[in-house]
Order: sequence, then C-alpha cells, then structure tokens
Amino acid sequence: MNLHSSLFGPRSKYDRSLPYTYVARVRIIDGVDDLTNAFFADTICGLIDYLDANNVEPSDVHLCGLYLDREIPLDVQFCVDGNGRWLERPEICHALEEHYKQTLDIQYKGHRELEPCSYEDRDRQGSGPY
Repeated sequence: MNLHSSLFGPRSKYDRSLPYTYVARVRIIDGVDDLTNAFFADTICGLIDYLDANNVEPSDVHLCGLYLDREIPLDVQFCVDGNGRWLERPEICHALEEHYKQTLDIQYKGHRELEPCSYEDRDRQGSGPY
C-alpha cells in the first residue's frame, strides 16, 4: 500500500465510471420487498465470496453497483454457474469481463480475469448483514 492509498483509499474509488462499492440485498420475509438485509464489499468478487461463505443463495439476492449519484442493478445470472451456484474467482471475473465486452453495460466495466484488474487496489472483504 502506498502513501496515497493509506491516506485517501484506493485510486479506483475516484474513478466515477466504476461503482465505489457493491451491495447485495436479501429479503428478510418472502414477499415483503421493503424488509431487506444488506451485504457490502468494495469488489463484486469479494461480495460473491462473502455471500457464498455465509450461505446466501443466489436466488434470494438483488445485486447493485453503487455510484455517487445512482445505483445500477447487476444481473445475478452472470455471477452463477450452470447449476445456479455462485462463481468463484477467477470465473466470476471472466464472466463479467466477457459480458462487458459483448454489451458495454457500464455496471460490468473494469472486471478482468487477468491482470490488471481495475479493482486490484481494493479490499475484497465483505460485511453484513445490516
């Protein structure tokens, strides 16, 4: 970690074309969308790892990238394998990288299977539920 990162945080957090964090919202009660638990991580791969480690099922999750002025949903289908289980690194990175190449959907920008990942300067630690 360099001096800038230790004082101001990761440089990628200042890139307004990338989400500053990711959130997974999980309904607490089926059918009641207003009551949710939220899980957070600075990277989508970190969030997916955290959800998987905490036994949160993909079918129960609504994923979003949070920007300073908006939140953009991410499709869970690009974060799971053919059996509906969470993808692990580097497969999640590859899936999002390929989807971005095909669609140029901004919420999938910056994810790379191979270096340099736009998020490599961020902590992958997840947190929650809140």
